[in-house]
Amino acid sequence: MTGLTHSTHHALPTLVSRLWTATLVSGVLSIVLGLLVLKWPGKSLMIASALFGAYLLISGIAQVIFAFALHVSAGARFLLLLSGAASVALAVLAFRHIDQGYAVLLLAIWIGIGFVFRGVSTTAAAVSDHLYPGRAWAIFAGMITFIAGLVTLAWPFDSIAALTLVVGIWLVVIGAFEIGSSLVMRRELTR
Repeated sequence: MTGLTHSTHHALPTLVSRLWTATLVSGVLSIVLGLLVLKWPGKSLMIASALFGAYLLISGIAQVIFAFALHVSAGARFLLLLSGAASVALAVLAFRHIDQGYAVLLLAIWIGIGFVFRGVSTTAAAVSDHLYPGRAWAIFAGMITFIAGLVTLAWPFDSIAALTLVVGIWLVVIGAFEIGSSLVMRRELTR
């Protein structure tokens, strides 16, 4: 079955049928944030922490909502909830330690963990539900996000300029895949 049947489409809750819109918005925000970070790589740690904190907060809240709204397995629901809660907690930590000198290393770890959790939960949700709209794109985007997290954790950069450059590039790449995924979801939901 390549798409959702007409009766299945009508059975989806409004929030789930708008999943493609939320994914599109997340992708656009990721690209915008990535481009802003790339434009000002040498700016202060406070700006970088605030931008990444806002990104983690928004994506975390969305994942918590989807944990309860999506029709996925209990394991995928748990991973989405865990990922969303971790992203919100990391956002709070980013805002709380915004002016600390040691925050560069913590910021790299927070970003890496956030990307790893988000990548795992996105991939798990798509793998567990065969009717997940844009399933292949979601799995691929989840894997890219997971890899971005591993790269960020493996090399917690010594300077904020290097950290923001690499994370900015990853955010643009992740955003592009999320936008692609959202368009595939939309196409499959309207079939």
